[in-house]
Amino acid sequence: MKLTMFVVGLLGLLAAPGFAYTVNINGNDGNVDGSGQQSVSINGVHNVANIDNNNGWDSWNSLWDYENSFAATRLFSKKSCIVHRMNKDAMPSLQDLDTMVKEQKGKGPGGAPPKDLMYSVNPTRVEDLNTFGPKIAGMCRGIPTYVAEEIPGPNQPLYSKKCYTADILWILRMSFCGTSVETY
Repeated sequence: MKLTMFVVGLLGLLAAPGFAYTVNINGNDGNVDGSGQQSVSINGVHNVANIDNNNGWDSWNSLWDYENSFAATRLFSKKSCIVHRMNKDAMPSLQDLDTMVKEQKGKGPGGAPPKDLMYSVNPTRVEDLNTFGPKIAGMCRGIPTYVAEEIPGPNQPLYSKKCYTADILWILRMSFCGTSVETY
């Protein structure tokens, strides 16, 4: 009996570092029926969160590398990758993200409005992806990649450039803005 409990406990420890959650999202403008699906995968061993937004042509994938403090979002409709520093004041920790996703699963928008982050995308392509770490380099390799800098909060309403917005569940809204949204 002790051996069985030991084996079950060991299996629980091995399974615990990585969890995946799927949440249905509604109200996006990209699909005809206005709905899509987001999957959040959390890997505690590698300190990474992967958010997949499956919403037709407006699909995207975001990788948050907590180890290197960089995040990358791959915009499928733009066929590009945008890398930026993680704002630890606005983006939840890996543990908090896990808790938030569990709480949001099966619910919908509610509670506090999402935090807004706005980024200005530099139109110059990144030459060396390795500066962002192996996880982001692997995700963006072979795709035009650009670096984005966060625009401070008070200047956001005055920013008139075209933006591509990626909503992370109902937790965070990230807008990537540039001189020409078609270029990235």
